[in-house]
Amino acid sequence: MMKALLFKEIKLAMHPTTYLFMVIGAMLMIPSYPYYVAFVYTCLGIFFIFLSARENKDIFFTASLPVRKSDVVKSRIITVAIVELLQLAIGIPFAIIGIRINPNAAGNMVGIEANMAFFGLVLIMYALFNAIFLPLFYKTAVNVGIPLVFAGIAVTMYVVAVELAVQMIPFFKTHLDTTAPAMAKYQFPILIAGMLIFALALWLTFRKSAANFEKVDL
Repeated sequence: MMKALLFKEIKLAMHPTTYLFMVIGAMLMIPSYPYYVAFVYTCLGIFFIFLSARENKDIFFTASLPVRKSDVVKSRIITVAIVELLQLAIGIPFAIIGIRINPNAAGNMVGIEANMAFFGLVLIMYALFNAIFLPLFYKTAVNVGIPLVFAGIAVTMYVVAVELAVQMIPFFKTHLDTTAPAMAKYQFPILIAGMLIFALALWLTFRKSAANFEKVDL
C-alpha cells in the first residue's frame, strides 16, 4: 500500500516547480556565492507541493482511501525526504565541477564553500525546516502559509548563524570554509552528523505530524 501511496505522491502531488528547483543545484558552480540559496529553493518547492495538494483536495482524497491516516502522513514525508536528498545528490556533481573550475582553498568570501561540511549543514537545515513546517501543517491539514512563515524564519536564522560562525570563528574559517583536501578530515564528521540529525529528525517529525493529523477531523 505504501508503494501505491508513494506512486500517487510522485505522479499527482509533485508540483512542477519542484523539478525546476532541482536544476538550481547548478548554482554551486558560481564562485564565492551563498550556496545555501540553492537549497532554500527546495524548501520553497516543498511548500508548493503542499499548496498544490491542498488546492486539489489531495489530502481529503487520500484520507478517503482505505489507508491509515499515519500512512497518509508517512507517504508525504517520504516524498519530502526524497526531494531533499535528490536535490543534494544533484548538487554534488555541480559542487565538484565548481571546485575543479575554481579551486578556492582560501575560502568563500560570502559563505561556506560547497564541501562535505556544507552538505552536512544543509541536511541540518532540511531537518529544521521539516521539524517545523510538517507538524504545523498537519495540525490543520489545510493551512500552509503559517507553517512556511515559521519554518522560513527558523531556516533564515539558522543560515545566518552558521554563515556568521564560519566567517567570524577562525577555526571554522580555516577548517570548514575551504576545499583544501587536507581539511576533509575535519569536514567529514560534520557530514556524518548532518546525516544522523536529518534521519533522527525525520523520524521524530513523522511521529509528531502523524499524531497531529490523527486529531484532525476531515
